[in-house]
Amino acid sequence: MTAAAPVLLVSDHVAGSVYALTVPDGTVTGHLTGRHLSEHAGFLALPGGRVACVDDRRGELLVLDPFGDELVELAVPVAVPAEHLACDPSGRRLAVTTGLGENAEPWSDLLTVVDLAGGEAARVRTRTGEPGATVLGGDDPLVVLRHREPGALAVHRFADLLAAPPGCPVVTPHALLPLPDDGHGDAQDPGSGQVFAATGAGVHSARRKGDTLVAETVIPWESPARGWYLRLDTRRRALWTTLRGGAPDPLRWPDWTNHAWRHDLETGLTLLTELGPGLVFRLALARNDTAFTRIHPDGDELVLLGAGDTLRRVPLPAMDGAPRHGGTPWEGVERRAVAASPGSDWVAVTRGGHGEVHLVDAETGQEANRLLLSTPLHHGGHVMLLSRNDGADGDPVGR
Repeated sequence: MTAAAPVLLVSDHVAGSVYALTVPDGTVTGHLTGRHLSEHAGFLALPGGRVACVDDRRGELLVLDPFGDELVELAVPVAVPAEHLACDPSGRRLAVTTGLGENAEPWSDLLTVVDLAGGEAARVRTRTGEPGATVLGGDDPLVVLRHREPGALAVHRFADLLAAPPGCPVVTPHALLPLPDDGHGDAQDPGSGQVFAATGAGVHSARRKGDTLVAETVIPWESPARGWYLRLDTRRRALWTTLRGGAPDPLRWPDWTNHAWRHDLETGLTLLTELGPGLVFRLALARNDTAFTRIHPDGDELVLLGAGDTLRRVPLPAMDGAPRHGGTPWEGVERRAVAASPGSDWVAVTRGGHGEVHLVDAETGQEANRLLLSTPLHHGGHVMLLSRNDGADGDPVGR
């Protein structure tokens, strides 16, 4: 494998397999079995082409090196089920929060912090729920937890958490910033030291000041819909999400409206682009395009949003077990995952239940290859596409 070849990481979190493949030819360069990665915590890009993720079954934070001789570089025990994964801008200090897992109600209040420099880790108790996480850098890094009901940004010193004694002691934040109760979606801009949290009212922003946070302007959605997912665009300092509108009833998902939402952090301008009805969730950032998958009973497609708000739609073959009219898009159905690298024009889209990954050239909108794996990729699996120096580690929140 040449150093310049992009690599695709594919996780089948149901079957417990992880693949590393070169793009676009699909040569398998690494394969792990018995590794059930947390789809919700996702993949986190680290400097030097490395990647962090959490094995939800073994309770381990994994550092992967897709460009090295051995795929697993480091494994550190952490509390699970992993909900969110984030690091400081240096990629050295990480935080893993816990969520519901296979439970109906929040039950875990455990937070794990890890210092990769020495492999140190500590577990503490914070607050039961499904907190989001960001880790702000500097000489005294801060862990910021985004809580719900009651909503708040809770600020902890990373050094204090790492120095906690054994026994998972309860920790109290040294600063709190109130938020609405419906927060869902987190991002950090390392360049400005800002942290962002998505709520129904808009995107709440705060800036580090010493060892605390100062609230800043709320960025409005400029739409009756809201975003449930937030990420930083490392290509041009912008925030992205998909705004979902319509009746909240999940049985009416085919009628949900979807708009791509981009807020330029330099100019303060917000751009909305209609994507079409159905299920649209996570997005991926290629070199010049932003990629979305849209699932709908009338047909699925990859939507490529390019410069100048141009849209191209690439039809995708149907999935057996796809969401249907009269059912929800979450329970017992197949889905799709999408990945791209800001250093290339390739976009990868999974076909849940079929073990297939479509590789599309975003410049042409044409499928260049279709990879067939030995596991079905139920629920769509999870994917990450990366180049060695593509700048993806500029977004220090797991995706």
